[in-house]
Amino acid sequence: MVSAPDGRVVVSTDLLIEGRHFRRDWSSGYDVGRKAAAQNLADVAAMGAVPTCLVIGLGMPADLPVDWLDALTDGFRDECAEVGASVAGGDVTGCDLVVLGVTALGDLGGSAPVTRSGARPGQVVAVAGRLGHAAAGLALLEAGRYGQAPVEEGSALGEAVAAHRRPRPPYRCGPEAARLGAGAMLDVSDGLLQDLGHVAKASGVRIELDPAAFTVGEPVAAAAKELGADPLDWVLTGGDDHALAATFPPDVALPPSWQVVGRVVAGEGVYVRGRSAVQGGWDHFR
Repeated sequence: MVSAPDGRVVVSTDLLIEGRHFRRDWSSGYDVGRKAAAQNLADVAAMGAVPTCLVIGLGMPADLPVDWLDALTDGFRDECAEVGASVAGGDVTGCDLVVLGVTALGDLGGSAPVTRSGARPGQVVAVAGRLGHAAAGLALLEAGRYGQAPVEEGSALGEAVAAHRRPRPPYRCGPEAARLGAGAMLDVSDGLLQDLGHVAKASGVRIELDPAAFTVGEPVAAAAKELGADPLDWVLTGGDDHALAATFPPDVALPPSWQVVGRVVAGEGVYVRGRSAVQGGWDHFR
């Protein structure tokens, strides 16, 4: 049984399929557990709630090594510990690949949920957490730079790869944004442009982003130099960092954890430098 002190529960669910969302030759069982938990816990935080528990469905091949499975459960446990949540139960079945179905529950603590439809003209757009790090790490892995090899301690490139393997969502910033009066909020799982496109559509507004306002982290810059890429592309379209993006009234004093990167105006769509953005990002059916 899971208690719901608020009397209401927010719910989010995700599927992770081996070869589609993770590779066992790139990520350990522990990495996969942390990542699977993080992306679901971040969805709960993005509604302004505090995560309380996960329920997990696992499909796995009969020859899956026991130590990989033990590491997976350790990953779930340790990521849940970041927010004081727990694994409440689940189910296991045989499968040709490793498949994870994860459902997260959260408590609103008496507040209204923050949805995607509350953005209004005049509000500012702000982000909390890292952007582009996981995409930079994925690009390095795809270029054959690391595989499952341990990353070099303190290396900027290694930090990018580690970000792909284990995201670090800014969990506390979700309830914080709700207390600050956020109009709309979501976690950045499929790329900032694509995800803000969902906010713009749900709210019936236009979102304008200032590329000069974004901070490009050292791991992103180092990976871009290594691969000859534009780091801003990863910042704007890279997924899997599970940063939070939200809109706020213009007179709200935002804490340092939030960085203003744009504004909400009348219209539709997402614009960068005054031009309609090709939203890119992750599309499950492309």
